[in-house]
Amino acid sequence: MEVIGLGFYYEDLPLGRTFQTIGRTVTEPDIVNFINCTGMTEVMFTDQEYVKHHSDIKGRVAPGALAYTFAEGLLIQSTMQHTGLAFLNMELDIKGPVFAGDTIHVECEVIESRLTSKKTRGLVRTRNKITNQKGEVVAEYTPLRMVACRDSP
Repeated sequence: MEVIGLGFYYEDLPLGRTFQTIGRTVTEPDIVNFINCTGMTEVMFTDQEYVKHHSDIKGRVAPGALAYTFAEGLLIQSTMQHTGLAFLNMELDIKGPVFAGDTIHVECEVIESRLTSKKTRGLVRTRNKITNQKGEVVAEYTPLRMVACRDSP
């Protein structure tokens, strides 16, 4: 029987391939739970009076790390089940705020793809743009992942 929902294999990720995830709306409870779980209890995230009177960013803003982790969740659900072997490296650039009520998705482009010496897995780097409902890129990162080849044991 065919199993659906499996991730992309190395062979499915040639240089230049592009794809986009589904969206995910960031909610007030998401922000509260994330900052409490991680200990990111900085006043930008916990004190709306401070934000109202002292911050250049107005509104219920989410940590950049929340947007990044939500993006990874969207990608894992759709592209890495049973095929993603390791997360090896990345550069991350936060370009703008994400607020409660924003819906984000990830736009990906394969920018590096090569087999490892074992030939049963490959290394794939993507340029991932976290984009909000207005089409604004709020973060960009370039993860390098180890991915299984289709015929690997």
